[in-house]
Amino acid sequence: MFRHFLKLHFLFILLPPIALMVFSSFFGTSGTWPKFNTLNLFYITVLMFTCIIVAFVALSWLFFWRLRKRLTRLQQAMSAAPTADSWPEPVLVQKDRMDEIDQLGGSFNRMIRQLEDSRVREQQEAGLRQRLIANMSHDLRTPLTVIRGHVTRLSKEPMSPEGQNSLAEINQTITRTGELMDDLLSYTLLTSGKYPFEPAFTDMGRLVRASVAAWYPVFEEHGIQVEVDLPAEETFHWTADPKWMTRVLDNLFQNVIRHAIDGKYIFIAVDVQQERILVADRGQGMNHSTYDGGAGMGLSTVHYMLNTMKLKAQFNSSGEGTSVVIWQSVT
Repeated sequence: MFRHFLKLHFLFILLPPIALMVFSSFFGTSGTWPKFNTLNLFYITVLMFTCIIVAFVALSWLFFWRLRKRLTRLQQAMSAAPTADSWPEPVLVQKDRMDEIDQLGGSFNRMIRQLEDSRVREQQEAGLRQRLIANMSHDLRTPLTVIRGHVTRLSKEPMSPEGQNSLAEINQTITRTGELMDDLLSYTLLTSGKYPFEPAFTDMGRLVRASVAAWYPVFEEHGIQVEVDLPAEETFHWTADPKWMTRVLDNLFQNVIRHAIDGKYIFIAVDVQQERILVADRGQGMNHSTYDGGAGMGLSTVHYMLNTMKLKAQFNSSGEGTSVVIWQSVT
């Protein structure tokens, strides 16, 4: 690119003085043409160099104007934000010229093609993984149901207390395995976009009260003492998806029943002043084996939903219980 620029300007700088010397040599000596005196040659020289400067400036302006136009077009293509369906459009490249800017544009076009190919492969792999998990979750339910049926039949047979305890442990393991498959399937569908995210201006006090009311019979059935601090007159609002937020609370309540039921206690509060939601139990903590056996996937779903809604969660756990505080992150 600059090679053509320098060649053109070199010709404009070099050729006119050579032409002037040739002109003065042939027409400034004796001959049929009248001699040019020194003043005429000076005027001609000044005029020629003026034309050279004007041509130099005009060509330079034209060169850099075209250069800026091409760079601006390339910069706009590179700055275009990709959408969910497509990447920025490739830039036009003149293969017969292929200067530095065209080479940069060609590299940009290759990068776009590579990104598009990567996204296609990622979508194919995500679809394959989703179908695999869905099919696996469905196929595993049949053997689990068969095993549970045999466990139920064996529990009716006379056996020692140790055998009854073993059957109870097997039955509990089957239940936990089914819950893990449900959590895995839910997380896969969530991260693959099967659960649409629809944020709205949400009354959080009302949403928490509705969730507690829906779960209250379940807590009573499991003998869990419920203590709440839910102001009826005061509330606060977050821009969040009500369905997703309800799902977050469902997962937290479900974890209490699955892994902290020994504490027989749950505390649910809405702090209007600090705009926070608190869920606490008196279980044996997240380091206990029951949490190791199944809370991870449910908590991953909770974290994913909260991060998408620009919310934060802090988990504090000890041998005396676990507490979860949810608040809105400041961006």
